[in-house]
Amino acid sequence: MSLDAARGVLACPVCEQGLDVGERPVRCPEGHAFDVARQGYVNLLGQAPPANADTPAMVAARDRVLSSGLYAPIAEQVATRLWGASVVLDVGAGTGYYLAAALDAHPDARGVALDVSVAAAKRAARAHGRAASVVGDVWGRLPVRPRRVGAVLCVFAPRNMAEFARVLVPGGLLVVVTPTASHLAGLRERHGLLGIEPDKDDRLLRSASGYVEAVGRWTVEYAKPASAGVVRDLIAMGPNAFHGVPDDVAPADVDVSVHVWCFRTPLPV
Repeated sequence: MSLDAARGVLACPVCEQGLDVGERPVRCPEGHAFDVARQGYVNLLGQAPPANADTPAMVAARDRVLSSGLYAPIAEQVATRLWGASVVLDVGAGTGYYLAAALDAHPDARGVALDVSVAAAKRAARAHGRAASVVGDVWGRLPVRPRRVGAVLCVFAPRNMAEFARVLVPGGLLVVVTPTASHLAGLRERHGLLGIEPDKDDRLLRSASGYVEAVGRWTVEYAKPASAGVVRDLIAMGPNAFHGVPDDVAPADVDVSVHVWCFRTPLPV
């Protein structure tokens, strides 16, 4: 719950100079100040969150799904791909679940959970003792200083490749998790949920070109039984929640299928 994990990492969203997280409020050398919420996060968004930011109900549903262990194999696979990064930035971090798993696997690392949702930031602030929680927009300039991050995690989250490359150290890692076409296929078909674009991986590789180099892709695929409550929360935790959560949910075997990509920034010549 301490912002100390972000020491030397955060940048002022106004002037882009470094922020001193040891002060309260957090300040930059130009005097721009940002209050630390009582829950332990700092809001560097500089504006109201967008309408599609996760709501408290969505964050609570996500927390219940992740606490059930349904996505634990994904978290384990992500954690193995960090290869010694000392500072990890989790963008679109949500509850901070994947970052916490990564930090547990790498006891010398510290991390920053960044999400545009204030509700998510409140939950992420207590995800791990070596993780700081920040409200920020992945689509804009990240409130992070250049070349300060050893690894960026992007799990089911938007991707801003130019910004990821800017904040990563030379040779730094980008770990991206994307759903395959068969991810939650049964639930999507049964309840008419939003589909997955068939060219998702192609678009990922095109967006990465010129910024980072692909070094590997691993598929995590399994089926697990889920209670009706977990099935309902699976629907309620994502963008489908904005279109309404169906009442006719029942226990089901949930098919999970994702790709875990690992990219690396080029080393200096």
